[in-house]
Amino acid sequence: MTRILGRNGFALAILAVLLAANLMMNPARFHPAAWGTLLGMAAPLIGAALASTPVILAGRGGIDISVGPVMGLVGAVVIKLLFLGAGISSPFLLWPAALAIGAAIGAFNGFMAVVVRVQPIVATLGTYLILGGVTLTILPAPVGPAPDWLKAMAGGWSFLPLGLIALSWCALTRLPFHGQLMAVGSDDRAAYTAGVNVSLVRFLAYVLTGLLAGAAGMMLTALIGSADPKVGANYTLIAIAAVALGGVSLAGGRGGLLGAAIGAIDIFLLQSLLTTLNVSTYVLQVAYGAILVTAVVLIALQDRHAERSPA
Repeated sequence: MTRILGRNGFALAILAVLLAANLMMNPARFHPAAWGTLLGMAAPLIGAALASTPVILAGRGGIDISVGPVMGLVGAVVIKLLFLGAGISSPFLLWPAALAIGAAIGAFNGFMAVVVRVQPIVATLGTYLILGGVTLTILPAPVGPAPDWLKAMAGGWSFLPLGLIALSWCALTRLPFHGQLMAVGSDDRAAYTAGVNVSLVRFLAYVLTGLLAGAAGMMLTALIGSADPKVGANYTLIAIAAVALGGVSLAGGRGGLLGAAIGAIDIFLLQSLLTTLNVSTYVLQVAYGAILVTAVVLIALQDRHAERSPA
């Protein structure tokens, strides 16, 4: 617990301040009766931050900037092609389709970054551009509506997808893969010497990131109640900022999904507060940048202190 609080201390402090400020400025919006709707509004950002985390934990500069476009593509395929085009409305078909799309794109990114050894940011930038074009080809303009059960996940059932992700991650942390992921991110040479298949672990991290991006795409589609070809890309850089704010080391091997979720909630609360104050969106961009720089500096100082401290 002390270790968790240490890495997430900055994000938790900001959470407390922003929550108090939001409660004072707009208490009605944060009434317990509205918590389900609030969680549904925050869910796409939380999902995008969670999706961005596994690749970052795997180290070697593993930042996947295609998470946002994956979210947009998932919405386009699920709504335009499957729901409206093919008449498929069952969640037991649409959810697996969304996850499969994300996992396939994650596998492609993993192949490029791990097997071909293209720099991760370059590989995922290429995917970013490709997905943007494919999504606009499928869906030149917003279209809807989404199935009623999916729209309900932006309301009273908003906890369900995030809860399932949390349970799945808790189960994953009990498997050898999680320890191998953290070891590879911390020191891949030492992990290789210990017998860990470094390439496989990193490849699976990309697949896991894609899988979670597919889930985040469904949360985004639930929130807007339709499919929009342009809105997904907006989450890319904000999600990375949330991950850094949540105490996940961008060098890899330190942090987890809990910190990323806290960082995403912080940014959501900041958005809510500045919107209430009618602050310009340009100022909001400045705030994102300031948060990212501050979080990265604090985490770097914390990691340096930890390395110098005796075991």
